[in-house]
Amino acid sequence: MKLGFACKFLNAEQKQLFPFKATTRTRFLSLDNETGATLLYELARANLTNLRLIFQALALEPADLRMMRIGSDLLPLYTVPEATRLYNEFLPDLYPLFADCGDVARANDIRLSFHPGQYSVLASDNPDVVERAIEDVEYHALCARLMGYGKTFQDFKINIHMNGKAGFAGFTRAFNKLSPEARRMLTVENDEISCSLDDVLQAQALCPVVVDIHHHWVKENAFIRPDDPRIAQVIDSWRGVRPVLHYSISQEGLIPAQGFPEQAALGVPKTKLRAHSDYYFNPTLNDWALSFTDFDIMCEVKMKNLARDRLYAYAKSR
Repeated sequence: MKLGFACKFLNAEQKQLFPFKATTRTRFLSLDNETGATLLYELARANLTNLRLIFQALALEPADLRMMRIGSDLLPLYTVPEATRLYNEFLPDLYPLFADCGDVARANDIRLSFHPGQYSVLASDNPDVVERAIEDVEYHALCARLMGYGKTFQDFKINIHMNGKAGFAGFTRAFNKLSPEARRMLTVENDEISCSLDDVLQAQALCPVVVDIHHHWVKENAFIRPDDPRIAQVIDSWRGVRPVLHYSISQEGLIPAQGFPEQAALGVPKTKLRAHSDYYFNPTLNDWALSFTDFDIMCEVKMKNLARDRLYAYAKSR
């Protein structure tokens, strides 16, 4: 079982040694073409350099901890049309950096993913929203391809939610418009508001299903178990690749430090239960997550790899 973390790699002082850098759309659009291109190039080059440094740091950790979600701002503002045009001019200069990152990750068996933002809604009933969502997924697929991925089924994971008024039918239409590489990498996840695990399992013939066990609890007030028949369907959707689940818990002070929380007894609205904690402070919930032994776990907590490390230490101490 690998334990992963999302986007930010923190040291013991909770500082990022290898941060991703970004800029605002407003600032970029205020610049002339030459200055804007220089800014984007320098940001992208710094981000790729730092990504390689993160991979090198992960290579020194136990194999069980070599799993990471890369931040979406690897190429800042890429999908802004004015920026896309400039990227197209200098992106080949960055190919060696992309390739190097991919080589280091594969050489050290680092499992990688992206998670496009909440506004990438393939199942929207608004065609413009769907078009932008497809562009966003393809941007992430481009970054993965430049690192040497997208060649085989689920050699890289690009995870999205299936929420949207067009439902599974809309999701299917948009999925079929994606490039072959993007389709090979895409996964779909249940959310805590509009799209249940039962809903996303409709997509199991199209792409793998990622089960978020915290989202399921918030939405259904139920702690799904590894022997639930739906978990077998999730595993089958990965077609022989080791599946991934997402694990988070509600913030400190909202749920007890031990035992399975019962929503009715908490007196807390679901909107507050959705927010992630800093660390995994409830051993009962940790045991529950770790009982999904057929899965790798993406740790969705604010303290990123530091929280993941504590969960790993807890798992080893049991």
